[in-house]
Amino acid sequence: MSELAKTFILTITCPDTFGIVASVTSFLADEGAFVTKLEQFGDPASKRFFMRVKFEAGRALRTDAEFTEKFGLVADKFSMRWQLHDFHRKPKVLLMVSKFGHCLNDILHRVASNNLHIEIPAVVSNHEDMRGIVEWYGIPYYHLPVTKETKADQEQKLVNLISEHNADLVGLARYMQVLSTDLCKELDGRCINIHHSFLPSFKGAKPYHQAHARGVKLIGATAHYVTADLDEGPIIYQAVENVDHSMTADDMVEIGRDIESVVFSRAIQMHCEHRVFRSDNKTVVFRR
Repeated sequence: MSELAKTFILTITCPDTFGIVASVTSFLADEGAFVTKLEQFGDPASKRFFMRVKFEAGRALRTDAEFTEKFGLVADKFSMRWQLHDFHRKPKVLLMVSKFGHCLNDILHRVASNNLHIEIPAVVSNHEDMRGIVEWYGIPYYHLPVTKETKADQEQKLVNLISEHNADLVGLARYMQVLSTDLCKELDGRCINIHHSFLPSFKGAKPYHQAHARGVKLIGATAHYVTADLDEGPIIYQAVENVDHSMTADDMVEIGRDIESVVFSRAIQMHCEHRVFRSDNKTVVFRR
């Protein structure tokens, strides 16, 4: 914990029981901390409790070791899994992209406009198409073309880049390669993907054209954590848009890309603001 850092996010998961909130807030108050926001949820199905607390450190709790030692007594009492995050630190998000640049461009603009408080240390792609726009923003661009023969080697290079750049999260901004099972396990809880919400109805090429042919009235997008089960990881955020018979397939593609961009950026933001809690194959998300 930096001596200059004042604001923190405390995230907690534990079995749901009586007295958790009182114990946590009393501890912070006794240590001179000032709680500015508290969000909580007790899941009646899993019997798990989830909590996110934003607080000003105040006069005490000046080091990681001190906080861990003192809060450990509370955490042990309730069998908590907890993390303390520096509110002002910008998480590092390594982005991956193929040939469709809408999600990537949206994220780059949001970061450059200070509307998304993350750092992008690098962009990785299996194509060269997005190099110009990425390097215009002054971000390193790594071209790792993937074939059946090179997939394992390229994924190891990717792992090395993630480590080299100290990336906290990997964002698949329409990266059109299936990650190996080993890589999915390596990135468990640290990789977010975006896809259209037609799955599993319209798989394969041109899903919006397939949907148009079926006369759908609602299209959307889903952002989720990546797991070895393709496109079936815990969902973080979704959005939809009404469409009708007057729209062409190309109209749907354009609308769909707008939705994908918004959903992807919001999922990245929610994760980086420590609002997302894994709960088996679901998530608990504290929205703003």
